[in-house]
Amino acid sequence: MRFSALKIFKEGLTGNMGWAPHWRDPEPKPEYDILIIGGGGHGLATAFYLAKEHGLTNVAVLEKGYLGGGNIGRNTTIVRANYNLPGNSEFYSHSLKLWEGMEQELNFNTMMSQRGVLNLFHSDGQRDYAARRGNSMVNQGDDAQLLDRDGVRKLVPFLDFDNIRFPIYGGLYHARGGTARHDAVAWGYARGADQRGVDLLQNCEVTGIDIENGAVKGVQTTRGAIRARKVGIVVAGRSGQVAGLAGMRLPIESHVLQAFVTEGLKPCIDHVVTFGMGHFYISQSDKGGLVFGGDLDFYASYAARGNLPMAEHVMEAAMTLMPVIGKARVLRSWGGIMDMSPDGSPIIDKTGIDGLYLNCGWCYGGFKAVPGSGFSFAHLIAQDRPHEPAARFRLDRFRTGHGIMDEEGTGAQHNLH
Repeated sequence: MRFSALKIFKEGLTGNMGWAPHWRDPEPKPEYDILIIGGGGHGLATAFYLAKEHGLTNVAVLEKGYLGGGNIGRNTTIVRANYNLPGNSEFYSHSLKLWEGMEQELNFNTMMSQRGVLNLFHSDGQRDYAARRGNSMVNQGDDAQLLDRDGVRKLVPFLDFDNIRFPIYGGLYHARGGTARHDAVAWGYARGADQRGVDLLQNCEVTGIDIENGAVKGVQTTRGAIRARKVGIVVAGRSGQVAGLAGMRLPIESHVLQAFVTEGLKPCIDHVVTFGMGHFYISQSDKGGLVFGGDLDFYASYAARGNLPMAEHVMEAAMTLMPVIGKARVLRSWGGIMDMSPDGSPIIDKTGIDGLYLNCGWCYGGFKAVPGSGFSFAHLIAQDRPHEPAARFRLDRFRTGHGIMDEEGTGAQHNLH
């Protein structure tokens, strides 16, 4: 089944009775060539690109719950490629190019909206860093525009420009950035992978990883044992737990990141706006709700919910930056479990166990990395060598100290990235 304007028109006239399921619900086979543990955005994208780019279709995605029920459905939907350091810059640039062609590639509406991302700065030092960051983006081939105070005012006049404590000096504008519909991304990749023969196994929790003579042989699941010669772990905040099934201890901490959405409002925020002095970011969804978030809750946890002090902190930052939204009612909040690495940059690498591959440590960057992560992880699994844009995401950098990518310059504390 392909989507088209004609198909939508026809179904509208015939009671919408001709739509088929987006993907199958198969029983597990005893053996696959490749198993992907994790049915979120990264795992589903990996399976899709294994089939599309490498012709590998004897693949299964194992998800303990339902597809897209984890962090891919628990985020603030921001897409951007505004990184500074070599390694990160190339990767997110590649990922943004995949975002721009995603809907055509998947034949699925992921509601990609390149509405622009504006990072505000509030001091001379922040302006200097924004200029360096913008130059890095331009040198990478991406777009960046350094705006002064008047330039920001023309773009987003509703901000509090007269705040004495946090004056707005200007902003770094990334026009190709924006937002996408988070769960639609998962559905699109699931549909594309299924159409190419990949089995998507829901309610299939991995309870053990079988290893013999230093090589992976398969996994144990709640739906029985499944053999495979290659296994990829891509489970976000559960990375440490799943890797522990193979006897590995990862340099990862899991923290909670809260997000919030208000009641539906008339269109008022046309861009993604970030506050440089309070780690607050906001955009408006297609349904009218203001979607926003802030810092981690700063303590390690596997609970997909946050605490009240951080919620208050986020609201304070919102009111400091744009008091115009003060009367909007918050409808709900949620928490995602972030897999935080010591340098704030991800890991896509082979492990010391033959046939076992790892994709984790995405920190705040998980959603915008979905297509690039899936493409690079699929390349690594299929060809046993790193994909060039992700070549610096090595696991051993935390053992040797060589190749650390501390994008924010905050040191080796997981909760500060």
